[in-house]
Amino acid sequence: MYPEELVKPMRADLANAGFEELHTSEAVENALKQEGTTLVVVNSVCGCAAANARPAAKLSLQNGKTPDHLVTVFAGVDMDAVTTARNHMVPFPPSSPSMALFKDGELVHMIERHHIEGRPAEIIAENLMEAYDEFC
Repeated sequence: MYPEELVKPMRADLANAGFEELHTSEAVENALKQEGTTLVVVNSVCGCAAANARPAAKLSLQNGKTPDHLVTVFAGVDMDAVTTARNHMVPFPPSSPSMALFKDGELVHMIERHHIEGRPAEIIAENLMEAYDEFC
């Protein structure tokens, strides 16, 4: 587990952009039961989360169509919430950071860590926007 003082600004980065922080398994289950589309961002302390994933998630919200619900869990901190979220992302292996778009509780689009590392936030955001246009 990472110390809260370390992850606080990383949490705030997405929370300030309108993402609801989910800390429990029950909160994840409830979020994914909602009608419509839900973007789940598995946040992380790694550099690619700071340089690529979080900026991409925020940038993607400038699209004409966006998810109905924005939520985030934090790898290495919200253990139960992350495990539950990842269980809904099968068959994709666990990775942090990652982003998953759900529609009516079903996984419809996934961005894994290897899609995030080394790619600029703009390219990742474009990928998300295309998914929003299709599913939102």
